[in-house]
Amino acid sequence: MNLYRQDGIGMTSQRTRTRMVDRLRELGIRDELVLSAMNSVPRHMFVEEAISHLAYDDKSLPIGYAQTISQPYIVARMIELLRNGKQLGRVLEIGTGCGYQAAVLAHIAREVHTIERILPLYDRAVLTFEEMKVDNIQASYADGNAGALAAAPFDGIIVAAAATHIPQVLIDQLAVGGRMVLPMGSKEQNLQLVERDDSGYRVSKLEPVKFVPLLMGKA
Repeated sequence: MNLYRQDGIGMTSQRTRTRMVDRLRELGIRDELVLSAMNSVPRHMFVEEAISHLAYDDKSLPIGYAQTISQPYIVARMIELLRNGKQLGRVLEIGTGCGYQAAVLAHIAREVHTIERILPLYDRAVLTFEEMKVDNIQASYADGNAGALAAAPFDGIIVAAAATHIPQVLIDQLAVGGRMVLPMGSKEQNLQLVERDDSGYRVSKLEPVKFVPLLMGKA
């Protein structure tokens, strides 16, 4: 039995999803393309049936293997920062997890490359993408710290785990004019925005967040 396949009724209905998007507006998300994508992706399909009634609450939820699906506000905020009102071509996501953020990105970017280091999560995400018939996501089971050199450069890079430093290899794979959004820190974490230009890159420190750590290797 697939614990992640839902029929879209009750707490998983479109009306419930729309209420989530209204709440995101109240919290300050202004990018209508991001809000439309959040409204289109059924978040309940990415969590276990036992907690599907919580899928549209603004909270992170466990997905197994000591990992979580990020709260909707953080997903929307990171993608809004990444897009910055511009059209996105090729995007890299480090940390596929259950695949929810990649599915939202697939509504916004032309091409999404996503990397997951935990094999069961990778397998589950790929199955969900297939069930949803998403055809512009390229998922890989690999160490995300190395990025995806063969597909670089990227218009945007989004990291869904907290780093202790900004990986130079990811900066090198960012296109000039591109943006990277990632959480930084260990006990105290902040969202950070990296913007690359002709002369190098600049970093902006944003709001406090809480993510699982960015780890090396595959599991």
